[in-house]
Amino acid sequence: MTPPWRARSDGLELFVRLTPKSARDRLEGVETLADGQNVLKCRVRAVPEDGKANAALIALVAKQLKTPASRIRLAAGATSRVKTLHLTGEAGLLAERLEKLVAEASPS
Repeated sequence: MTPPWRARSDGLELFVRLTPKSARDRLEGVETLADGQNVLKCRVRAVPEDGKANAALIALVAKQLKTPASRIRLAAGATSRVKTLHLTGEAGLLAERLEKLVAEASPS
C-alpha cells in the first residue's frame, strides 16, 4: 500500500481526510479514496467554521507526531474534507513517526 504522504526536500506532504464535529479527536488509519489516493483518516471535535477544524487538525497531527504545530501548515483543501498538510522537518524521521501512528491507528 502506498503511504498517505510524500517526501519533499524540506519535509513531507501528508494527505488527510478530515471529519469535523466528531465525538473526539483521533487518527483512524489509512483509507483509499475512489480515485485510488491513500489518505490518513482524522476526526476532530471542532466545527468546520472559520478554520477551526483545520486548526484542530494541525494541533492533532502536531501532538501525535510530537512536533511543533508551527512546523505544520495547510497546503491545500482549506474548505474540502481532503486536505494536504505540509510538514517541515527531516522527512525520514517524520515518515517513521507516521508509519508507527498508522500502524497503531489501523484496525487489526
